[in-house]
Amino acid sequence: MRLIAKLILIVTIFVFPQSFQAAPTPEPNIGVNGYFASDRAQRGRIVQVAVVMEIPSGYHVNANRPLNKYSIPTSLKIDASGGLRVGPIMYPRAIVRKLKATNNEPLAVYEGRAILHFNVTVPANYQSSVSLNLHLRFQSCNDEVCFPPKTQEMNMGIDVVGPNDRVQRTNGWVFGRR
Repeated sequence: MRLIAKLILIVTIFVFPQSFQAAPTPEPNIGVNGYFASDRAQRGRIVQVAVVMEIPSGYHVNANRPLNKYSIPTSLKIDASGGLRVGPIMYPRAIVRKLKATNNEPLAVYEGRAILHFNVTVPANYQSSVSLNLHLRFQSCNDEVCFPPKTQEMNMGIDVVGPNDRVQRTNGWVFGRR
């Protein structure tokens, strides 16, 4: 009887091996969106821009300045043409976490909502709409595993008006109300 039980167990393990394996951890859906601080950009002026990362609960992404050499940092590259000048990128302050997967080594991460800010200067003689091509590279992880790094591509555009034309502030939840 024991021999039959062992044979059934062995056959079950080899015939149905996937039922005995742990389900793979799903990769998170990191939301990435871009926002301007106004409804239009003025010639000869600065327009504020932000990229917002929405990181699901239970996950994080490595910060721009990781604390160790093996973490892949979050980085934003911006392609702008026509004489547009892109200012430095202001990354959010990182949260320092100690996870058991890294033997409680401190990690600099972003969780929840991470907002990256930068300014674009529109030349005084600029004649077309502002067009930005953004490349956001990041690596997401949970407490147990890190996923392969991703690069999220995004195009952002805004109409350009004269320096004396009125513009309306928008997206106050990203840029703060003024």
